[in-house]
Amino acid sequence: MTDVTGAPADVLHTLFHSDQGGHEQVVLCQDRRSGLKAVIALHSTALGPALGGTRFYPYASEQEAVADALNLARGMSYKNAMAGLDHGGGKAVIIGDPERDKSEELLLAYGRFVASLGGRYVTACDVGTYVADMDVVARECRWTTGRSPENGGAGDSSVLTAFGVYQGMRASAAHLWGDPSLTGRRVGVAGVGKVGHHLVEHLRAEGAEVLVTDVREEAVGRILAAHPTGVTAVADTATLIRAEGLDIYAPCALGGALDDDTVPALTARIVCGAANNQLAHPGVEKDLADRGILYAPDYVVNAGGVIQVADELHGFDFERCKAKAAKIYDTTLAIFARAKEDGIPPAAAADRIAEQRMHEAAVKRAH
Repeated sequence: MTDVTGAPADVLHTLFHSDQGGHEQVVLCQDRRSGLKAVIALHSTALGPALGGTRFYPYASEQEAVADALNLARGMSYKNAMAGLDHGGGKAVIIGDPERDKSEELLLAYGRFVASLGGRYVTACDVGTYVADMDVVARECRWTTGRSPENGGAGDSSVLTAFGVYQGMRASAAHLWGDPSLTGRRVGVAGVGKVGHHLVEHLRAEGAEVLVTDVREEAVGRILAAHPTGVTAVADTATLIRAEGLDIYAPCALGGALDDDTVPALTARIVCGAANNQLAHPGVEKDLADRGILYAPDYVVNAGGVIQVADELHGFDFERCKAKAAKIYDTTLAIFARAKEDGIPPAAAADRIAEQRMHEAAVKRAH
């Protein structure tokens, strides 16, 4: 089912001629009074209600917004499946500049659209949206997570996202070097914002040497002030990936970090980071494997955040969530084992495991 009443021709083309297919429902939302223009994409509800964040971003066109929503929703299906959650995948995007266009009226209108889906989609924070925004959305929609503790929510999910990435990193070290310890390892972190700075805390606590970079000088400054020893700033990502003696590279900023230019330049033996959609295009996972670089699939290791917001629906308990996020270590090892058994890259192995779980759930529901 796709609600596309009044959709422009280029948007319809994206919806029905996309290679990201298989989505159950796509809703185009518009509220003229508040200026809201949004896309809600539900990829799969085989495992349960679709769960995924709301991105607020100044897309160049409606077609670009639809394409991003489709891609992100599909990714959430795989992430939730691999995290062992009883949730399918969905994502919403709001078209606009969050600094200029976001308003209480707009967020309330958005909440009404989410509520109209009757629980098929559960929303949360993403790029451009924050805990305070979810508190507003929740006034119109009870299927909202990522709210503040004062409003019955779990608050910032970046703490457990970073913890999950750290567990994936330890599993990668165990698989490649036979020891999960990161003591003495040289780790490069690209992006030290909400998640990256928590990841640095874990790494330094274990005695890893950390190199950092970020487009925001103030973010790097905060890290250096917090860690006067053991952390070194480098000029940019291009410098970081070429750093001598780098053991692990952790992309923690925007997607597409692994492409035809960066992969040949990498000095690290492991890539494990928090950024979504790290592989710029199909085939990059094979390029990494051909170079002997172990890739921990992004949607597996960065699932700590979605584990947290899913738990919020049942009455948030941090320790319960942390225990679930700790299992990312075992999940990552299982993916590496499946990849070795099937003779495929880890990214492909993760996809197979996720698809198998979704397929089994769909068959079970059909009967």
